[in-house]
Amino acid sequence: MENLGDAYSNRRWEGRDPRRVVAGATLGCVGALTVVVAILLVTTPLSAVVGATEPHAAEKLGGTLGGLGIPAMFLSVVAVLPSSRREQSGVAVGAVLCLVGVGLFQTAYPYNWTVGGQTLAFETTMAYFIGACVAFWFVFTAMASFRRRNNPQGTVKLEISHKGETKTVEVSPEEYRRYTQAVRGDGGTTDEVIQELESRIEE
Repeated sequence: MENLGDAYSNRRWEGRDPRRVVAGATLGCVGALTVVVAILLVTTPLSAVVGATEPHAAEKLGGTLGGLGIPAMFLSVVAVLPSSRREQSGVAVGAVLCLVGVGLFQTAYPYNWTVGGQTLAFETTMAYFIGACVAFWFVFTAMASFRRRNNPQGTVKLEISHKGETKTVEVSPEEYRRYTQAVRGDGGTTDEVIQELESRIEE
């Protein structure tokens, strides 16, 4: 049987690639930083530092960066948290719609935004709004699923390798805490925990 301490440690990354988690966290940080820079571009002299001195240049650059940063943060959530393929695909579709909105913004702002022969402000806003709503919904469901799996009010499922087979044992939150304390401690009671879990499997 696999050492209980190893099994507990491995569950931390169950269904997730650690490299993907790191990449997701990095993407989230970059997205958040991009949004902050976008705000600073339109509210501080930072625009002059980056050379955005032409009329509306700072607003256009800031809007573009902010528009890219928000879907990046949405994508980072489903990369870091355990999420289903459906949730990942939903966030990806929402992010693509946001990118469509950013592309329209690049084309329309400022001369075809709210003035001119063909204004694109409404189309741009709707594309981005729908994309953000779709992405947010699937991020919300991923977070809700993660919270439900870690809900201390319910039972906890442990996957145990026993005699070459992987079986699931449901334990109460109190038992789970007792088991993890035994594993994280000096190991004096680890054997007792293993025997108790094995007896449950054989019942």
